[in-house]
Amino acid sequence: MTSTAQAPQPGARTAHPDHLGHVIFIAAAAAMGGFLFGYDSSVINGAVEAIRSRYDVGSAALAQVIAIALIGCAIGAATAGRIADRIGRIRCMQIAAVLFTLSAVGSALPFALWDLAFWRVIGGFAIGMASVIGPAYIAEVAPSAYRGRLGSFQQAAIVIGIAISQLVNWGLLNAAGGDQRGKLMGLEAWQVMLGVMVVPAVLYGLLSFAIPESPRFLLSVGKRERAREILAEVEGKDIDLNARVAEIEHAMKSEHKSTFKDLLGGGFFFKPIVWVGIGLSVFQQFVGINVAFYYSSTLWQSVGVDPTDSFLYSFTTSIINIVGTVIAMIFVDRVGRKPLALIGSVGMVVGLALEAWAFSYDLVGGKLPATQGWVALIAAHVFVLFFALSWGVVVWVFLGEMFPNRIRAAALGVAAAAQWIANWAITASFPSLADWNLSGTYVIYTVFAALSIPFVLKFVKETKGKTLEEMG
Repeated sequence: MTSTAQAPQPGARTAHPDHLGHVIFIAAAAAMGGFLFGYDSSVINGAVEAIRSRYDVGSAALAQVIAIALIGCAIGAATAGRIADRIGRIRCMQIAAVLFTLSAVGSALPFALWDLAFWRVIGGFAIGMASVIGPAYIAEVAPSAYRGRLGSFQQAAIVIGIAISQLVNWGLLNAAGGDQRGKLMGLEAWQVMLGVMVVPAVLYGLLSFAIPESPRFLLSVGKRERAREILAEVEGKDIDLNARVAEIEHAMKSEHKSTFKDLLGGGFFFKPIVWVGIGLSVFQQFVGINVAFYYSSTLWQSVGVDPTDSFLYSFTTSIINIVGTVIAMIFVDRVGRKPLALIGSVGMVVGLALEAWAFSYDLVGGKLPATQGWVALIAAHVFVLFFALSWGVVVWVFLGEMFPNRIRAAALGVAAAAQWIANWAITASFPSLADWNLSGTYVIYTVFAALSIPFVLKFVKETKGKTLEEMG
């Protein structure tokens, strides 16, 4: 999604909209894709054991069904930028909303395991599109003074989506008498869990008709007056609109839309800044965060927790996720992106190391010893808290901001695709790794959390307070 301009005009950095509430609504509506991203990603948590039972599959095959959606995510992320540059950000959102709806219906009514996997790929494609279009659109419409906080809406929506999916799953499980395969509305409970996503998917599509197109896209297709109107709407009428439009148009005349070829150069195939974006995406996933949202119910049941309680713990973890995200939204523009990332990395190392220690003990009567059980539960919440107040938010903010204008679209697509591939690697490997050695699995995640600290210190540059046009 190309957004181009030269050095910012005076006042651009301090532009304030006349109606901040309206800008907040625009960002929140765009972030509804993030809500669906979170909901669709984690709702499967409530269906894992039911799918294993209904289709009689082992851990490896089950993991592929769960993780296959992430292949769709990677494809959707890699292509969303080009789609959005051709037909606009809003149309891209509407396509994603349709795909989310189709996926929800298809996943709720599968006639075979491969059919379920197919609809999960379709949903994954929509998630991948939402993962790119959300932060990029918000970055393009948000005044720079508020961009960090508004950019955080994407992650806030994701974690709320995760929490709501776990709450809905818990409620449906109780309605079905604690049985994931219990009957509800003529279907098994897990099918209803997957089908409920139709509601937010339709809402996302409706909201996309209520928000304006990105002014940068409008200028790229020659709709200058409409772009001026939207710039005044989101940045305030006191700014020099002629200067802001000229600023963006000047660069557009001399720059082409970003392509994969633009990312090449320097050592090791890609430009260094692209590798930094890929590194942020990979580290965000390799700490094992999505194990907490895809497999937490199965994880707690594997160490002796009652199924209904395991669903409740999944929900409380999601609440902690929201609390951490709110903390990040408060501080991302105050202390900066880089300090938050470092604080989070340290906290994640502690939480993951304690989980690894707790899971190293043998089960007694099918359960962890009491002390280790409580340590595992508390440490899991600590890990999620520190992830949420740091990497969960700052990576999305970084990816929306850090790349130079001329490569932003393609670089964001590659970084997001790398994130989904890394997510797939963790998701597909966890059941087999857990069967091998659950404690050892968490040691691996701890090592990646520790390695993220020198990575941030050495390679990541702060983007706090800079306009998009200052990125290069």
